[in-house]
Amino acid sequence: MKIALVSPYDYTHPGGVSEHIAHLRTEFQSGGHDVTVLAPRSRKGGLTVSDGFVGVGRTVSLPGNGSTVRLTFDVTLYAAVKQMMRRENFDVVHVHEPLVPALPYMVLLNSSAVNVATFHASGSSSAWYKALKPYMNILMSRLDARIAVSEPARDFVSQYFDGSYQIIPNGIDLERFRAPELLPWTREQRPRILFVGRFTEPRKGFKYLLKAMPLVHQQYPDAQLVVVGSGNPEKFAGMIEKYRVNNVEFIGMVPPAELPRYYASCDVFCAPSTGRESFGIVLLEAMAAGKPVVAANNPGYASVLGRSETGVLVPPKDSQALSLALVRLLADEELRQRLGEVGQTFARQYAWPRIADHILDVYDRAANRAALAPR
Repeated sequence: MKIALVSPYDYTHPGGVSEHIAHLRTEFQSGGHDVTVLAPRSRKGGLTVSDGFVGVGRTVSLPGNGSTVRLTFDVTLYAAVKQMMRRENFDVVHVHEPLVPALPYMVLLNSSAVNVATFHASGSSSAWYKALKPYMNILMSRLDARIAVSEPARDFVSQYFDGSYQIIPNGIDLERFRAPELLPWTREQRPRILFVGRFTEPRKGFKYLLKAMPLVHQQYPDAQLVVVGSGNPEKFAGMIEKYRVNNVEFIGMVPPAELPRYYASCDVFCAPSTGRESFGIVLLEAMAAGKPVVAANNPGYASVLGRSETGVLVPPKDSQALSLALVRLLADEELRQRLGEVGQTFARQYAWPRIADHILDVYDRAANRAALAPR
């Protein structure tokens, strides 16, 4: 098949949707499919085609879902996108976050292919969906199949747009987490708690983990909190001083090839996000590395951890509950090992080859339906 994978987000900037698309592309190409990625291309305007990638428009940074998103609003490229779609003549157009402006709109309105969409986001409500629902219904009517990455993502979008959504989760590259080399500091034999993510984003709940650390230190004075991810540590300097938090190491961003080493070198992984998490890929990464998880009980994390019995869910924004769960796991090596082994087994069902096969099956069934009822 000739497949287009479409993202509204800057493909050069790290993010869950971009990583999802990159893995799908790899799996589809390994199966012999012809795959093209369409996405905004950061600082440059216009439309360019090179090596299986179509860059469309310069991006603008905006706040979105408790984070920052980079989108293109260059609707002057509509004619160029229309011409490109006619020229490429894709068999399947798979749009991720189809209701996010503006590239998905330009693609779907000019697609004569089988159109599939994946919905990644979750939340309690969307003023954007409410305001533009009549127009978005036109886009939704162009879809031959709808996928949501989790129950919370499905529940979020189905509040506004009725229909059938098949749940196919995010995947994980298990080979990356298979017996990585441990970091040198593991020889120090001190308890380590790992946080991975954009720690300055409020929804990631990092401040509640910081507040929990003094309580952890009452039982484990030398316990260290290792923080991997983007952000400015100075933002938390006052809090660290106020709560007398010791032993915090901000690593910053690490290359993808190095990240499994940090998971493998910690004792417990902690994800205290307060909400608006549709899935929780970091939980799966910790599981794949054989580590137990302490996470806030938001819908996205509960959809993974609640079914796996590989860690502990605690109430969001509850530093005391976080500390108690962390101390419990640090105190019981046998429990940590058992939960880690269960997690590694659980993570196998999310291997990218399996996820890609499920999505290809959606393509086939959507194509059969479209053939029986052509537009």
